[in-house]
Amino acid sequence: MAQTSYLGERIGSKREGASVVDWFSLFCVLLLCAIGLASIYSATVNAGMPTYFARQGAFTLVGLVIMVGIIYIPTRWLEVASPFLYGISLALLGAVLFIGKTVNGQKNWLPLGPVTFQPSEVAKVCTLMAIALFMARPNVNLHTIRDLFTVFLYIAAPVGLIILEPDYGSATVFIGMFLGIALWGGADLFLLYALITPPLAAVAALFGQQTLIVALVLISLGAFAFRRTIIVTAVVISLSIGAGYGMPWVVNNVLKPYQKTRIEILLDPNKDPRGQGYNVVQSKMAVGSGGLWGRGFQQGTQTQLRYIPKQWTDFIYCVPTEEFGFVGGTLVLALLAGLCMRLVRIAELVQRRFESTIIAGIAAIWTYHTFVNIGMALGLLPVIGIPLPFMSAGGTSLVINLAMLGLVMNFFRQMRRRYDG
Repeated sequence: MAQTSYLGERIGSKREGASVVDWFSLFCVLLLCAIGLASIYSATVNAGMPTYFARQGAFTLVGLVIMVGIIYIPTRWLEVASPFLYGISLALLGAVLFIGKTVNGQKNWLPLGPVTFQPSEVAKVCTLMAIALFMARPNVNLHTIRDLFTVFLYIAAPVGLIILEPDYGSATVFIGMFLGIALWGGADLFLLYALITPPLAAVAALFGQQTLIVALVLISLGAFAFRRTIIVTAVVISLSIGAGYGMPWVVNNVLKPYQKTRIEILLDPNKDPRGQGYNVVQSKMAVGSGGLWGRGFQQGTQTQLRYIPKQWTDFIYCVPTEEFGFVGGTLVLALLAGLCMRLVRIAELVQRRFESTIIAGIAAIWTYHTFVNIGMALGLLPVIGIPLPFMSAGGTSLVINLAMLGLVMNFFRQMRRRYDG
């Protein structure tokens, strides 16, 4: 009873004029879509490619209609549909391998009449729903290795198919989603630490021997801080050492030439400023040249002279930062950060585990996309084709993101109705 009273105080009541619509999330998303449309228009209209803006506008309307429809779907229907949607998403990923359309060396698109769509985007939300249904079962506890491994298997199936395309960028999103769900579901922090530290050691190895040694020392100190048995601690440290010192062999013998080049460009974009490092160098110039207030709408040199190829997709963040400077870039970051934090707040208030897991997973997906995409634009992370939520040109990504917002709004609406009477 005390908890219900607390929730009632947190979410308000009808008498106080509270709404069943989460206006803050809706405002953030609509403003991000507007900024994205303006940025796409600025980046393409003078280049003779107005179709990108028109298509993005059309997909925005389609996505909003789908979002509104999802808001009113009963939760029970979503629960029943989850395993079927998960199976369909896997089938679509499998179909890509046989009849998919190849774009930029990746077979990750399926034709659907006059348009194409990306099944990996559909698989994100379908996988999340299937995991949420599993976690809603009685006695499921991610603190146990069995249940955490089961969640990992849900993730592993689509990741395996996506890697075969190959689309490593999209595959990493599922890993980010897995970590977010695991943290939200109460997984053993030491187990998550054991999963995260070997990749961190491998990344540290790319920056040289000294960086690797520092990373391994910090990883070891962190492992001892958990105060587990010496054998378990030693295993975790050994895995990190193996990953760190094994990374050079992986780079030289496993990675493809273009993947090795991306790593080299990450470490030193100026190594090939007119070739593979061109996008990163130009992106950093665009972000830095905006100053405090920017050059003005459609006045950015890097944008208007098209120094950054396809800046309306992966490097869309460069457009508002160059044209509206630090203020514009900060506004985009604030909207995305505020949106994700709001989702975490709603997930805390929603008592049903199916609903809260989906909301937390969506927050993890959008957080990962934001972190990686802006990291790419700033030259801090390798270019792996991760779009910026609600802003990058791309119909499938935009529609799926709006559909996920529809799920959040659905659960928020039902929560308010339960506690408002």
